[in-house]
Amino acid sequence: MTGDCATQRSSRRAFVAAMYGVHPCARVGVRVNEHTSRVAQRALNERIDRDTDALLVIDVQEDFIPPHGALAVRGGDEVVGVCSDVMRAFEHVVFSQDYHPEGHMSFASQHEGKSPYDEVEFPYGTQTLWPDHCVQGTKGCEFHPDLAVPSRTMIVRKGHNSKVDSYSAFYENDKVSDTGLAAYLKDLGVTRVFVVGLAYDFCVKYTALDARTLGFDVIVVRDACRGVDMDGTIAAADAELADAGVRTIFTVPVPSQ
Repeated sequence: MTGDCATQRSSRRAFVAAMYGVHPCARVGVRVNEHTSRVAQRALNERIDRDTDALLVIDVQEDFIPPHGALAVRGGDEVVGVCSDVMRAFEHVVFSQDYHPEGHMSFASQHEGKSPYDEVEFPYGTQTLWPDHCVQGTKGCEFHPDLAVPSRTMIVRKGHNSKVDSYSAFYENDKVSDTGLAAYLKDLGVTRVFVVGLAYDFCVKYTALDARTLGFDVIVVRDACRGVDMDGTIAAADAELADAGVRTIFTVPVPSQ
């Protein structure tokens, strides 16, 4: 790519991001970490088209990572390096970020007599209650420090409406509030998305399902995800994704030089 082409692509990316409310990382104070120091690296055994493929990195944030995360997903720390390795292949990289205000209505602490993982009925349907997590301005809301954040990254913030939870990077849980991600990707000419991150049986699953509904080809990189697994939710996610036509692949080791 020539310097002029690179500049044009960068400018277009910023313009499209501004149109649809999807934020370039440089505009939201996120550090730019292009490289990781991992010795053993992994890659996709899949041909990537840098023009029409995009990588969606879902919620790899401190509160979802053990041992200290408020809503830690078992094995969540194991996906950080794999996600960093995988994104090397992509020109289009989007991070989603859970971005809750204090007192979000999906927090069990806001419902007297309820505990985390109880279910309640909201106007848009059944809602699982969670521990307080990913609150704006807290360390738990930040991306994991070992996660590579390339300068080309775009960030979709979700869950900032205090009355509506958000699992998918495309829609809030009411399926009405649009994050702008679909329009952003389509304007860039993206036709296929690869999905990685946390948690497989919630935010990864709903992102992948919405992407299929919106007309994208979808591939979930399974070893770059970990799940909560509440009463069989991982097995249910496997079946739902397969029924929707979502492919599942695994990474392969990069041969040492």
